[in-house]
Amino acid sequence: MSFKIHVLDLDFLGQKQVIAVFLVETPDGPILIETGPYATFKNLEKAVVEKGFQLKDIQHVFLTHIHLDHAGAAWAMADLGAHIYVHPLGAKHLIDPSKLMDSAKRIYQDQMDSLWGEMHAIPPNRVHEVAHEQAINIGDTTVKSWHTPGHAVHHIAWQLDQHLFAGDVAGIRIENGMVVPPCPPPDIHVEDWQHSLKIIRDLTLTDMYLTHFGKVTDIAPHLKALEENLLTWAHWVKPHFEAGKKPAEVVGTFQQFVREELIKNNVPQHLLGQYESANPAFMSVAGLMRYWKKKLQTT
Repeated sequence: MSFKIHVLDLDFLGQKQVIAVFLVETPDGPILIETGPYATFKNLEKAVVEKGFQLKDIQHVFLTHIHLDHAGAAWAMADLGAHIYVHPLGAKHLIDPSKLMDSAKRIYQDQMDSLWGEMHAIPPNRVHEVAHEQAINIGDTTVKSWHTPGHAVHHIAWQLDQHLFAGDVAGIRIENGMVVPPCPPPDIHVEDWQHSLKIIRDLTLTDMYLTHFGKVTDIAPHLKALEENLLTWAHWVKPHFEAGKKPAEVVGTFQQFVREELIKNNVPQHLLGQYESANPAFMSVAGLMRYWKKKLQTT
């Protein structure tokens, strides 16, 4: 299998190393993994052109999941003729994104345009549902799907040979800093996430590519640190949930806790804002409180 992988920085909110997409050159044309939000679509186009291609050359787009920072511009790629590959539970929200966008508007309100931009419907014949362990062949290039819930029920990690495009299930790590778990509502499920990490550990890989941000080669310690920090964060939030606090009452304290952990793990001051942009504290508090609500109601 012959291909070349490019990490494209979308300069989200004018910041480097917050959101990446991956352009893979194959003998049968370029493919794209992730699209980023539509708000950075011009940046995506510029980055693709700099690699010697036009957006219309990309006929196959693979999404790890449908959160707007990963899939918000998928409709624009479909309008240019691309086929979009996605988890079966995410497909309906690309065909009709109204619920997805309404939910985002309730959270982000007047920041929607600057953060994410528009999201339009994709024709059903452009959206392809991909099963667990299904292989998609693009000429001689095979892209294999691994359903990896925990961060989102509709999450897929895509494997090309010994490379894994891991979306958010393998965490956030900027400039080889601390590995942190992105925990937005509504789908955070710690046990499912741990099972997904086992799936990844069992693969034969040389590297992983994180949407936030870039290439990782020290896979075993990376995944160990991610799992430890996921459990730490979840158990930090639990007593606040049990005390009946609302997310808004906890966000400031949690944000300070995360900041102290990042600094303790030698993340330099200038990267703290990028970590927060990639993984807002208020989203993680809301997601983990929702996790504990569902877990404790069923036990």
